[in-house]
Amino acid sequence: MPRNLFTGIPAERIVKLAREIGHTKPCCIVQGWGPQRHANGELQSRAIAMLPILTGNVGIAGGNSGARESTYSMPFVRMPTLENPVKTSISVFMWTDAIHRHHEMTDKTDGVQGAERLKSPIKFIWNYAGNCLINQHADINRTREILADDKKCEMIVVIDNHMTSSAAYADILLPDLTASEQMDFANDAFAGDMDYAIFADQAIEPMFECKSIYEMLTGVADKLGPEVKQQFTSGRTQEEWLRHLYEQSRALDPTYPTFEEFRAQGVIKRKNPDGTFIAYKAFRDNPAANPLTTPSGKIEIYSEKLAEYAATWKLGEREVIHPLPVHASMPEGWDDPLRKDYPLQLSGFHYKSRTHSTYGNVDVLDAASRQMVWINPLDAGPRGIRNGDTVRVFNARGETRVMAKVTPRIMPGIAAMGEGAWYRPDGKGVDHNGSFNVLTTQRPSPLAKGDPMHTNLVDIQKA
Repeated sequence: MPRNLFTGIPAERIVKLAREIGHTKPCCIVQGWGPQRHANGELQSRAIAMLPILTGNVGIAGGNSGARESTYSMPFVRMPTLENPVKTSISVFMWTDAIHRHHEMTDKTDGVQGAERLKSPIKFIWNYAGNCLINQHADINRTREILADDKKCEMIVVIDNHMTSSAAYADILLPDLTASEQMDFANDAFAGDMDYAIFADQAIEPMFECKSIYEMLTGVADKLGPEVKQQFTSGRTQEEWLRHLYEQSRALDPTYPTFEEFRAQGVIKRKNPDGTFIAYKAFRDNPAANPLTTPSGKIEIYSEKLAEYAATWKLGEREVIHPLPVHASMPEGWDDPLRKDYPLQLSGFHYKSRTHSTYGNVDVLDAASRQMVWINPLDAGPRGIRNGDTVRVFNARGETRVMAKVTPRIMPGIAAMGEGAWYRPDGKGVDHNGSFNVLTTQRPSPLAKGDPMHTNLVDIQKA
């Protein structure tokens, strides 16, 4: 059976899928966040969004816009925030670049917004409750070199309750409270027509010298003077703030229980009173009365803005910005000459034992769901790799050692590894825990300057 040159999938399967999409009414087409996280990932994301547009599934019940699904949100007031006086911004993925080459970063080369050029480097990092400095950023070995040079980023403060890979690079490490040691609200519904809020009550007294982030910053504000402390706290403790915010939330929805009732029952759930939300329904029903935010007020396939970017931005080799969602070869893609040295494409996925690197240090979870690299038998056989073998996964950026899962459930020429395993290097810098970002690149995607972590060429050998 002939296979598509780009995908390796049999042509008949592609045609069959296309017919099913075209003939199914309504057809719900939803993309995750994976397609965007490739080199040239913006083109992939737009191509998926084209399918519901071309098949007439936008703005109808059971259809979709082709974007990621959203969720209903009930009214719940959060802590107030201040306005940032600094208007210059960069893609979050490029924070390492902003440390060591800020003088090169412009609006046309690196997508700097709010200014033509980045005038100052990052000299101070405040990392709260996250393993994003090392574990959750691309090309760990390069990141490690950048952070290790204290002449570049001069101060790193980490606040956490785990000794993460990132915490090891802190100049100041402060112990945070766990959810069991403090009172807080948790409301974060995901992909549905029902929202919820959880009352996370304090179960135990704080241990050792740990403090909540609110208590820490209240202490900092106090050192800056009584006026600053009063402005920061408004004279409230953490619990008093929670009570204040909850009363503001009740004012928006009087059906909420009292604070004490909420505390006793532990959770509030609210279903969308309007039923299922249909994106762009108003536009579809009456385009003239409900124009979109596009230049024409309509759905646009051709983007004049992207055409302008393509003509004026400076792009690297194989980087493409196009006014149409076209197919484009990408760095470390299937046709990159680098495949002579690294013939397998490596992609990541969310693993069942953790989300990103959260709980990546829990030994019982690791024992229940061992970190593995998936490889097809057709690729494993010539390499002498059997299921359960320890293998080397490597490219020019680094190397990790991990168990092999030999399975036909992954295509030939492709390998996959769960994201978020904690970086565990030996004295030579070789990771021994299947840390995915040892192998990923810090070359950003062309348009969003975002994370290209699912596009990597590697080789795998028996260790």
